[in-house]
Amino acid sequence: MFVVCVTFDIHDAEIDRFLPLMRKQAEASLALEPGCEVFDICRSEERPSRVFLYEVYADRAAFDAHLASAHFREFDAAVSSMVADKQVQVF
Repeated sequence: MFVVCVTFDIHDAEIDRFLPLMRKQAEASLALEPGCEVFDICRSEERPSRVFLYEVYADRAAFDAHLASAHFREFDAAVSSMVADKQVQVF
């Protein structure tokens, strides 16, 4: 099991545009990537523009395939200007 935790701080004015794109990304990852087992999206109650992802992959290779996927590259390009900060941890 390979776990990825991502914390996004989104510019306040962009959160309503970011969330639908994030949901679409999660749905595509679960549907199209056999190695993607969990893709949870959480939003902070204290900071509504902070979004936390909990992703579980079968192994590192499955995560690397996720990063190489067309839907991830499209998502990453679409949201890059919306992101104020991004922290990634792997376990």
